Amino acid sequence: MAPLSAAGRMAALGRGGPSLLQLTLALIKPDAVAHPLILEAIHQQILSNQLLIVRTRDLVWRREDCQQFYQEHAGRFFYQRLVEFMASGPIRAYILAHKDAVQLWRTLMGPTRVFRARHVAPDSIRGSFGLTDTRNTTHGSDSVVSARREIAAFFPDFSERHWYAEEEPRLRSGPVYYDAEGGVHCVARGGEASGGLEPPS
Repeated sequence: MAPLSAAGRMAALGRGGPSLLQLTLALIKPDAVAHPLILEAIHQQILSNQLLIVRTRDLVWRREDCQQFYQEHAGRFFYQRLVEFMASGPIRAYILAHKDAVQLWRTLMGPTRVFRARHVAPDSIRGSFGLTDTRNTTHGSDSVVSARREIAAFFPDFSERHWYAEEEPRLRSGPVYYDAEGGVHCVARGGEASGGLEPPS
């Protein structure tokens, strides 16, 4: 059978194609980035749960960008507080890949409300490190559609179509390893295969 074209891969993903890696956006909020030990602990959670890091960047978000990103919450009581907080300091953005990336990352984060997270998922990221419902350490896309929109907001140069055509098949075939210097997962070649990961299941 001929390999899928880029368009075919995107169509298969839309149908929930079981063999393709799924992408999601993960944000580490200013409250966590301000504490290097917490930031590193969250980073290790990503690695230890077989999520592949496709792209990563550290940035300070402009207030205007925060307002646009959270536009769906405009008018709600927490909107202004959330915008001001997210623009208050550095954040880290990841594009993560896994066959069930959206749900896996959301499970690792735990419930949005920190009080609930501490009681029903105390070992989750928010249960462990969250301070308030605004300062709850992390954000994650809630669907494949949201992930596509949110990734574009933080990684405007990232082409999902190109990634599915060129990078996704290699990462899915594995084995892969985490390149600490580059901050992303790469396909293992030769000696690099030592300590590599199998493709995420």
